[in-house]
Amino acid sequence: MSASGQGAAHQMSHTLPNLPYPFDALEPYIDAKTMEIHHDKHHGTYVNNLNKALESHPDLQRLTVEELLAQINKVPENIRTAVRNNGGGHMNHTMFWKIMKKGGGGEPSGDLAGAIKSAFGTFADFKTKFNQAATTRFGSGWAWLLFRDGKLVIESTANQDNPIIDSGRAFFGLDVWEHAYYLKYQNRRPEYIEAWWNTINWSQVADNYAAAKR
Repeated sequence: MSASGQGAAHQMSHTLPNLPYPFDALEPYIDAKTMEIHHDKHHGTYVNNLNKALESHPDLQRLTVEELLAQINKVPENIRTAVRNNGGGHMNHTMFWKIMKKGGGGEPSGDLAGAIKSAFGTFADFKTKFNQAATTRFGSGWAWLLFRDGKLVIESTANQDNPIIDSGRAFFGLDVWEHAYYLKYQNRRPEYIEAWWNTINWSQVADNYAAAKR
């Protein structure tokens, strides 16, 4: 056991999670090269930059990324933007990798399916509304399914913002930054969005839903 009390406090607090499947697992919908660059380079950079921003703030290093973003206005102003952008990138991608899998797709079942039906009508209606939020997000950002004020809603955010910064609890999200799809789809974002539904790991989304609902 190397790190004890003092040493542990100085360890970098955030680490890049492993991708839960090989880079090519989501082919043909998302290509292996995109997954490799997206995970290793983009997500990796967010983690490194988040740790760098927190270097001189040991009190903040002890917080989870969720805690940091939920109280972003308490983060010192000189590092707030870096924490918001890179912490958001870390939190968003950590969820994103998990809600996809090889052989995914189809529709949700159980409580989650019931909640979607109750909030949006049919699954097809939900998908149409979600696709619209993802397609019309100008520039870079995300589309989300989340709880806000106890209700299930669809929203989109700019850049790497996560709804947690203004009290939303997102449990399903789609990355519509160009780096998520450009190698395969170029400027055809709607085509990427449609293909992405074939990768969804609905059992993970259902677990996320149950946790967000609590």
